[in-house]
Order: sequence, then C-alpha cells, then structure tokens
Amino acid sequence: MLKQRIITALVLLVLFAGVLFFLPIQWYTLVFVAVVLLGGWEWANLSNLNRALRFVFLALLGGTLVLTAQYVFSMEFGSPDIDRARQILAVACGWWALAFLWVQSYPASAMLWGNRWVRGMVGLLVLVPSWLSLVILRGLDHGAWLVLYVVAIVVAADVGAYFVGRKYGRRKLAREVSPGKSWEGFFGGLGACLILALGTSFLFELPLKNTLLFTFGVLVTALASVIGDLLESMFKRHRGVKDSSHILPGHGGVMDRLDSLSAALPVFTMAALASELPKYL
Repeated sequence: MLKQRIITALVLLVLFAGVLFFLPIQWYTLVFVAVVLLGGWEWANLSNLNRALRFVFLALLGGTLVLTAQYVFSMEFGSPDIDRARQILAVACGWWALAFLWVQSYPASAMLWGNRWVRGMVGLLVLVPSWLSLVILRGLDHGAWLVLYVVAIVVAADVGAYFVGRKYGRRKLAREVSPGKSWEGFFGGLGACLILALGTSFLFELPLKNTLLFTFGVLVTALASVIGDLLESMFKRHRGVKDSSHILPGHGGVMDRLDSLSAALPVFTMAALASELPKYL
C-alpha cells in the first residue's frame, strides 16, 4: 500500500507540475474544470444522490462554473475583474467560517445539512470558489508559483500537525469527526506555516504592512485547510464511507486530495490580492 501511494503521488505531482507550468491558461482552466467535475461526481455520492441525480448535480455544477466565469472574467481568461472576484471569494470565506461551526457541533449539526440536496449545494460552495481561485491565481504575475505556494501551505500545515500531534497530541480537535487530529497538532501546523510565511516575506523583502497582511493570510489559509479536511471527513462519516472514491490507487478519490485545498485556495487568493504579493515577486 505504501509503495502504491508513493507511485500515485509521484505521478500526480508530475502531472500537476506539467499542467501548472507548461499549459496555456485556457488549457489549464479546462483541465481543472475536468478535475472539479470528477470531484463533483464524488461529492454527489457523498450527498447520497442516486446515479441519475448525480448527472443533474454535475449539470448544475458545470452551469455554475460557466456563470461564474462569465461574471468574473473578460474574454481573456487571464484578466479577472478583481472586484467581482473578491465578492465571490468573500462569500466563500464566509461559508468556510460556517463550515467550521458545523464541524465543531457534529453530529448535532447534521439536522441542518443532512438533507441530500443541502449537501449538494454545499458541494457547489466548496468546488466553484476553489476552481475560481485556481484560475485567478494562475492569471496573476508569477501565478503558477502562487498556486504552488498554496500547496506548500497545505503541506506545511499537514506535516507540522503530523509530527507535533504524534509527539504531543493529547486534546482532540474534533473527536466525532476525525479522532486522530489534536489541538497540539493543529498549532504545530500553524507554527510551520508561520515560519513559511515569514521566510517568504523576508526573501521577497515585503514592506512591514504587506508582511503582516500576508502572514495573517497564510495562517488563516492554514486554518481553512484544516476545516476543509474536517468538512469532508464529516460528510464521509455521515455517509458511512472511508474514501470519496477509489479512482486514485492508494489515495482514495479526487476529493480526498482536494479537501484541504478547496478551503485554502479562496482564502489564500484573498490574502494574495490584499497584500499585493504578486507585484513583489
């Protein structure tokens, strides 16, 4: 199983880097539309929609992606209307704050979102802003590196949480959702991301105001990544499944790889725009 996980991870890394750095933004956008639709199919399953209704959900997801693109982008996909983008991203960030409350109060919160169509609507709130963020970031100066940086934040949060939680973890972060996660691990992940943010600010000589904004944004991004992971874990537990699917050998499904990123991307995009990071790279 470990060998299978490593091979799959390496293949995914190569494919991701190739799409990110070598494809024009139009093709990059279409590739991630396909990825989001795969994730949408899995989310429809987590929502307990039958096969016919899953196609209805995919149609709604695809239509929402098109409408969002028309609202935010000009004819050239690399030129977003920043004000309109911020409006959608602000809604997404607010949604993740609500998701945190749902996770913390599970299983009681299931009375609010247990209906399969409510869970389906949650999928739109998870998938559409994350796709939008991927396209906006890629269209900024040095956009490919910005997308890669979000991945670095998620990895730093995971690695810091794993090692600190393994050694010092005592108090459960969300016992009913993910018993293996601890508050000690959570703060270990934040510490790792703090080091990453300060190191980046020093490397690119950000002014103090921008450094504070960017560091705050990275820490909130790390927090959001944990919420994204916990939200999908909560939905899987409610559905009674271990993985969102088995499409990725050793890694489960697409959503099992996107859960943290789906929450981290909108938050980081807001932070990057607020701190004007791209112009310092």
